[in-house]
Amino acid sequence: MAEITRRRLGELLRDLFEILLRTPDGMQARDALAALAPEVKLTAYEAGDYESGGRRFEKIVRFATVDTVKAGWLEKTKGRWSVTDQGKQAVGKYADPEAFYREAVKLYRQWKASRPESEPESDEEPTDRTSAKATSITYEEAEEQAWAEIEAYLREMNPYDFQELVASLLRGMGYHVSWVAPPGKDGGTDILAWSDPLGTRPPRIKVQVKRQDQPINVDGLRSFMALLGDEDVGLFVSAGGFTKDAHEEARTQEKRRVTLVDLERLVDMWIEHYGKLEEPARRRLPLQPIWFLAPES
Repeated sequence: MAEITRRRLGELLRDLFEILLRTPDGMQARDALAALAPEVKLTAYEAGDYESGGRRFEKIVRFATVDTVKAGWLEKTKGRWSVTDQGKQAVGKYADPEAFYREAVKLYRQWKASRPESEPESDEEPTDRTSAKATSITYEEAEEQAWAEIEAYLREMNPYDFQELVASLLRGMGYHVSWVAPPGKDGGTDILAWSDPLGTRPPRIKVQVKRQDQPINVDGLRSFMALLGDEDVGLFVSAGGFTKDAHEEARTQEKRRVTLVDLERLVDMWIEHYGKLEEPARRRLPLQPIWFLAPES
């Protein structure tokens, strides 16, 4: 990327971090890049397309973020980018864009030097490092696309099918589901499950399932916890996730045991137990692993 100076990379990265810092829970990469483009006044080169397809700008920024990930400043999970505490400190410490990027590169090299069989790097971008970045970006974009498709599929699912998916997961995890609420008013409990087939051994698991897009707030969580008895365990599944105060409420509970499951955690659990699911259950969310050359970690 001879047309892109380190100062320019630093400008792009610092502005990206400023955008991400406005959303502490992070942003989907595609949304962050879309928000960054109008703020940085793209050059003709950056706004141009590669012959293989795709605008140069997105690829340039993605390549530069690899350094910040290895520096510990940026986290990427299923296409969502979020700034770490170290990243916040770096933004405050390095106001000069070039210094900001140089420090990220320095920390990348320190990480690289700690790897087995590593070799000293020059100040120029070495071929093997460029190749490693390309592998990382290819993997990252594939993960983003896969997650976007899975997320959209679940968000469009009928609420009762979504409820049945959660019940199927519990069965695959070895729990005995004794009741799933039929369509209609359910009184706040959607699924009942036990650790044994007869339901004689506590705890009883009470599950509430919400396929809504909005996050569940603390009042919604408290309404569910009010349904839990002393020997009950609560499981709250929400496609829209939970607010920070709801997470804090669940964490600090002393009398009511409740676990919060957002869409990301639900899919992770589905993948983990996929081999134990019955075939009809798998058809609710059919997944197929595809092998990629893994980036360095």
